[in-house]
Amino acid sequence: MRCRCCGLGIVSGVHIVLATDADWIVDEITAALGGPDTRFTVCRDGRVVSKVVTESEPDLVIVDLQVGSMGGMAITMDLRLDESGGLVDHADVLMLLDRQADVYLAQRCGAEGWLIKPIDALRLQRAVAAIANGERVTEGVPATVPVDEAVDDDPTELTDAADTPEEEPAPAG
Repeated sequence: MRCRCCGLGIVSGVHIVLATDADWIVDEITAALGGPDTRFTVCRDGRVVSKVVTESEPDLVIVDLQVGSMGGMAITMDLRLDESGGLVDHADVLMLLDRQADVYLAQRCGAEGWLIKPIDALRLQRAVAAIANGERVTEGVPATVPVDEAVDDDPTELTDAADTPEEEPAPAG
């Protein structure tokens, strides 16, 4: 999805599905990523995103965290479930988060990347280029914590102090 002539992070010749019901997000995304060969399909109802992805096989799906009928987390998880069931091919997903606190949820839903709003054209172009190159975009995750380690494998598993083996006292000596 890099520019074919210069290799910069400019998107061209791609199809992007954008799931949002906010006109300002549509305007910002299309202004930042639009080009003569770029097609956009805007889904204002999150419940139809999986169907649109199945029918159109986009290069990228950008989902807003807040979409009236079905939010970005649910849309992304729905795509991943349909993918695991063989109903849709894999589609790269970039999420647009509202705040830093949403990062934990974004880590859990299987998106290739996320940005924290407000978004700007340069950050968006860099994120899309990185995802196109197979990289993850993990804005808001501390640089000292690798993304794979930042996600707990089983958040439902609780550790009780009674389950932890006691250390034996060191011999006196």
